[in-house]
Parts: sequence; C-alpha cells; structure tokens
Amino acid sequence: MNNQFCVAIEHNYQPDDTISLYDIVKKARDNGHDVAAVNIVNPKYARALKDINEIGPFQRDDIVVQTTGWAKYIIGKISEFLDFDSTDATVRVNSELILKQETSWAGHLGLTALLFPTLPKQLINYARCLNNCISSVPYAQIIIRIPLEIPDIWDRWNTLRNLCSHNSRIKIALEIPGDLPEGASLARWFAEPIASVIVPKKIFLTNKNGYPVLSKRHQELVRKLFKHTSQFIISDIFNESLEKNGLPSYQQYLRHLFRTQEQPSELEKLAVDYEDYLQTPLQPLMDNLESMTYEVFEQDPVKYIQYEEAIYRALLDRMDFKKDEPLVVMVVGAGRGPIVERALKASERANRKIKLYAIEKNPNAFITLKQKKEVWGDKVTIVFTDMRYWDAPEKADILVSELLGSFGDNELSPECLDGAQKLLNPDTGISIPSDYTSYITPISSTKLYNSVSSYKDVMHFETSYVVKFNKVCEISEPKPIWSFHHPNWNIDTNPGSVNFNLHNDRYNFIEFTIPENMTIHGIGGYFEATLYKDVIISINPPTHSEGMFSWFPLFFPLKIPMYAKKDSKLVAHFWRLHDTKKVWYEWCVVPVITDGEETVPQDVGSASSIHNPGGRSHWIGL
Repeated sequence: MNNQFCVAIEHNYQPDDTISLYDIVKKARDNGHDVAAVNIVNPKYARALKDINEIGPFQRDDIVVQTTGWAKYIIGKISEFLDFDSTDATVRVNSELILKQETSWAGHLGLTALLFPTLPKQLINYARCLNNCISSVPYAQIIIRIPLEIPDIWDRWNTLRNLCSHNSRIKIALEIPGDLPEGASLARWFAEPIASVIVPKKIFLTNKNGYPVLSKRHQELVRKLFKHTSQFIISDIFNESLEKNGLPSYQQYLRHLFRTQEQPSELEKLAVDYEDYLQTPLQPLMDNLESMTYEVFEQDPVKYIQYEEAIYRALLDRMDFKKDEPLVVMVVGAGRGPIVERALKASERANRKIKLYAIEKNPNAFITLKQKKEVWGDKVTIVFTDMRYWDAPEKADILVSELLGSFGDNELSPECLDGAQKLLNPDTGISIPSDYTSYITPISSTKLYNSVSSYKDVMHFETSYVVKFNKVCEISEPKPIWSFHHPNWNIDTNPGSVNFNLHNDRYNFIEFTIPENMTIHGIGGYFEATLYKDVIISINPPTHSEGMFSWFPLFFPLKIPMYAKKDSKLVAHFWRLHDTKKVWYEWCVVPVITDGEETVPQDVGSASSIHNPGGRSHWIGL
C-alpha cells in the first residue's frame, strides 16, 4: 500500500466458508479494489478459546492467509472472538496465546497492516496484550477499529492509548455511522492518528439511477477525511451482485469523491510538506536568514498587498503634511526589498513623493538590496546597519517593519521597534504595524505530541514550534492574551536601567470551557496585526487573511497530555519574560473549578508543570 488513494473491500470470513484467499483477492481486484481486508485466521479456531490443547501450530484449514504471495494486497484482520479481559481465566489466557500466534504468523508473511477488533468496554488487558505483540510485527501498521456509533468509543480509545503510552505505531480505522456525531464530538477525531476509514454499506443511499451515494453531510465528512488518510475500506458489500450498480459501484463512487475534491492552489501545494511538521521559530536578531527563507516569504500573495495598502492610506492621510517636500519613509528590516517595492507603488498610487530608506543588517540580503538599488536609483537609500543602533540623518514620517512572528512578538518585534522608534518623528510619525495581539487556544493533536515525544527529552517539550496545523483539533475559538502597540514613547531606553525592557514582559491567564471529552496536548498560538487603521493581517482562524501563508501557528507542547472532561474548565497561563541576553516564554495549564465566586485548581496534582522556567530549554536571543 502506498500514499496514493487506496480503496479496500472487507471480507468477513465465516466458519463454514470455503472461498480461497486467491478468490477473495481476485474478486476484490477484478472489481476495482486495491486491497482486501481479510481474516488471518478462520473464525472456527475460536474452539481453542476453551481448550488450550487446541492451541498449537495452525492446521491448514485454520488459517485463511496461508502464503506470502498475496501479502501486498491484504489488510490482515485479527480475530474478533478474542476476549482479553474475560472473567474466564481460560478464555483470557488463551486469547493472548492466539493473538501471539496470529501476529507471529502475520509477521512471518510480511503483512504491512493489521486491523484489530472494536475496543471493548473492559480493555486493560487488551492494552497490555497489544503492547506486547507490537514488537513481533515491526513493519506492520497496528490499526484499531473505531465505530463512531458507540457513544463512549472515544473514551475507550483514549484509555487504550494512555495505557500504551501514546505508542506512535497504534493508529485507528474510523468507522462512519449513519447518524454522525455533532460538533466537537466529531471534530476531536481529526486530532487522532487515522490510518483508515471504514465506510459500511448501511450508510449509503441509492440515487434515482440505482447507484450508491452518500448524503451531503457524509460527503462533507469523507472529503475532510481525505486530508487525513488515503485508505478507505468498504464493508458489508462483498456478496453484492457484480452488476455495474452493485459491487464495483461503491469504490467507483469513493474514487469520484476523491477526484472531484477541491484542488489545492500551487501555493497550497508548497505548504503541504509543512503540515504537522515541527519547525523551530526564526532567530532574526541572532541569525541571518537564508535566501530560500526570503524566497518563500516573498511569494506570499496577500501580505505585501496589505502592506502596500497600509502605506498608501498613511500617505493619503499625510497629504497636507510637509506639502512642499517628500515624506520620509523608512523600511526597517528590509530583507531583500519586497516592502520597499510596495512602498514605491504606494507612493505612485497616492501621487505623493517620498524619500525612502531601506535598512538591513543581514549582509547577504544587503547584496540583493544593492543589486535592486541599480533599478531603484536615487528613489531609495539603502543602509547596512542594525535598526536599533542607526543614527539617522532625519526623522521618519512613516516607519515600516516586517518583524512579526507566528505569535506576533516571538521574533522580537517589540524589542526591535523599541530601538528603532527613535528614527520616527515623535509628534506625527506613523508606525506600520501599529499594534498586534497574540491569541491562544488549547489543542489536541496526537501527531504533534508524538513528534515532540520522539526526541525523548524535556528540552523539546519546552520549545515552541511553528506548525501548519492539519491533524489538530482546536478546542475553542482562540482568545486574546496580550498586545503590543507602536510607537510606545513611555519606555525606559537606557540599557543599564533596571526597568529596561520590563515594559515588554507579559503575564496573563485565559479560561477555556471544554466542549467534549478530549486530551489536551498543547496550546496553539496565533496573531492579529493592525498595519494601519482597518488594514490588518491575521493568522487567527476567525479573521485569517485568506491566502496568506507567511506564518503558520505556534505550538506550545505539554510534557504530559491532559485529559479534560466535557464542560470542565481549564486555565492557560502564559508569561513573556526577559533578561539582558534573551526573551523566553513560560506556560502551564491548570484545570479549575468554581468555588463560590473563586476559581481554584480542580485538585492536587491536576495542573501541568510550568514549562521552560527561566528559558532553560528555549529562548530568543537579543
């Protein structure tokens, strides 16, 4: 099986069946299916549950999958008759022995995927047996059948994955019911490791031409699931007629939905490789950005249009100011010059002359600025220096910067602009952006948690990451946690002062109500920025600037996943702190209850630890 769209058909073997594996696979393939989900062992082997003497080397008619020849066309189904948590000790012990037999045989045959039965209510021993058998099939996907029609199935799954220490090899096969769950009850599954989707015959409708189709709501769900897995299993249709509106038509319909889904734009295709991929935020003051980083940013079709519009409107608002001389515009942190070019366009649109400076400290980017200077001529003065320390020959009427990070302030925009605002006319100067606000929401994501956990150290759990969220469930609309405004003239700019940069420290806490039982793996961070008046750029989901991709959200992980019940409350605490050399974030999450008018921790030991104390694991260098 590969990453291409794969449609499987499920065969439910009965004790008295005589059909061969060859015939099962041939029928599946002849009717348009890529693979077949097939019992590894004949259900009649259930006789061994009560008699340990029956457990031994398989007899030929005890096994359905007998040779390696068809392994690449098979999803092996573990027997449903196994009962690992039976009150009957013989059944419990024999179930474990049979599981070892089945997985050992599957490993011998080289099967690449094993589908385990639906999770029972009692599953403690099930989890132990699953943990123990995983090592015997090191190359196979372990997939647990999850029928969404079972009301407490998420709680069962959550118990299993906790008992198995969030083992990244354990995936799920989401079985779609006729009556779909609503809201967060369904959305939380998008944060889980979905390997397959099972589509039973009973959820299909019949159209006027006699062909199977799905309701609009089911279609919508299936299209969303295409972004999480490319493997779909159709169940309960193996014995359908071979007419064109029979057995083949189900897989044809799913392939039709896959083909006709909305296609990503070229820019969206570029971003696919970053989905759920952890990136450490940039260190623009400490490090010089690479050319490829600039290249990606400069392809953004939205950000620079918004910057041009902000500069244009600011110029219009200064038409009566300094009428007989050009307005001074400074672009600080000019990079390779995209905003410089937008400023020139804004000047032309507004029919207002400007004197334009481009300030950049990166020597490599400055080479590109010098090359563009040959085109710009005397319209632009380029300056190679750190904006914080430049002694400008005149004051700026408009100071433009592109220093925002995924959390707004996480690439040290406040500190940079504190140093650069001395370049601005203190009476009439305009800063673009004028303000920006950070937003947070708790998120659930098994994928992101496992990615951080794979490093097997504390440091990576105390680091924030830039991530294009995909297999993520945001538990609520993000809420604002703090803001910065520019210019800010009420600050102490003396580096030796005890108050220096203290105004850029922040602490706040935000309460969230949990909409459904779920596991919290971390906090998502976003920003909204006002460039000028009503011209904004945003990655906050409710106000996201459509088509803008220069920033992905920030992910603050939790070392220990936190289980939260429906309608419970938790409070996310965040700090932004500094010393003379660095800035860092600290964070924690505390479940709370309301005691009269006071909000207090839910119980002793329920809070997470405070992550990254003193910036011990991750910081941004000044």
